[in-house]
Amino acid sequence: MGINELIEYARDNSCSDIHISSLGEIAMRQYGKLRKIKCDFTQDQLDQMIEDMMDEKQVAEYENGKDLDFAYQTPMSDIRCRVNTYHQRGTYAACLRIMGSSVPTLESLNLPEVIRSLAEQPRGLVLVTGPTGSGKSTTLAAMIDYINRTRAEHILTIEDPIEYIYTPDHSTIHQREIGRDVNSFSDALRSALREDPDVILVGEMRDYETVSAAITAAETGHLVMSTLHTTGAADTVNRIIDVFPTESQNQIRTQLASVLRGVVTQNLVPLASGDGRVAATEILVGTDAIANLIRSDKVFQIDSALQTGIKEGMHTLNMNLRELIDQGLITQEMALKRSNNPKALL
Repeated sequence: MGINELIEYARDNSCSDIHISSLGEIAMRQYGKLRKIKCDFTQDQLDQMIEDMMDEKQVAEYENGKDLDFAYQTPMSDIRCRVNTYHQRGTYAACLRIMGSSVPTLESLNLPEVIRSLAEQPRGLVLVTGPTGSGKSTTLAAMIDYINRTRAEHILTIEDPIEYIYTPDHSTIHQREIGRDVNSFSDALRSALREDPDVILVGEMRDYETVSAAITAAETGHLVMSTLHTTGAADTVNRIIDVFPTESQNQIRTQLASVLRGVVTQNLVPLASGDGRVAATEILVGTDAIANLIRSDKVFQIDSALQTGIKEGMHTLNMNLRELIDQGLITQEMALKRSNNPKALL
């Protein structure tokens, strides 16, 4: 079995991640749980598996001690993976996130209808947030796919690495990869304003320069979509504001209030049946009331606004977790583990 067969095996068994250690261990994450796989590979064979995913330049960089992030696609089954290769105890190691062979649709993900409305926004900032492994990239890909199928737009994606490959439909799509096509997210965003985009997908807002450039792009009439590793709508707003120096935070509150169209926070929760996971979401829609809370530094009131904003499609994570419990899809025990306010869920 080579690396391609290993990826196909993981995909066929509904695994989201593969961990390879050349010390002789392979583990796969299935429905959120890590399971070790018995294998008889030698260290040299596992080293070769990792190198088989790289080109010559990457192999040279890796052998010189550099950690790498890149995308890999199996040649026969077209399964795409996001790969990180690193070193531990002086040996090779790799983590593969399986992305699938096709771009998902909003319909197939069974997400709240309001997410479609956010994808239909002509301009502004839309964020998909959540912990690592919560499906943020998949949700964003489905939103981009929806725009591509329904509108004639110029879509520009900036990713590290490119995860899903889009086939242009009504839209024109250009995809740029950090490290190969451009040096950084902030550099790509600055030049994006001269590339006539309508929609800009930023893989992740990691630093001050990227956050600032993304908000500027949203202010200048573009629809900007990105991700953050935050666990709720209020936390997301605070994270963005805290990126800026103290003396600039009043200004950024005003800017953010004017451009924020929505925040989708999601977490994948194991089903009570044990044979899959379901997305639990928290939804903020950038209404005038929400904008006023951000502008007036009353972010602590956002949770209350989500609870009363049902007509606009808003809800808290706890509200959605309770709904999933009542439907029998998840257990209360698992919901408590995923909740950002467990006491309020009881």
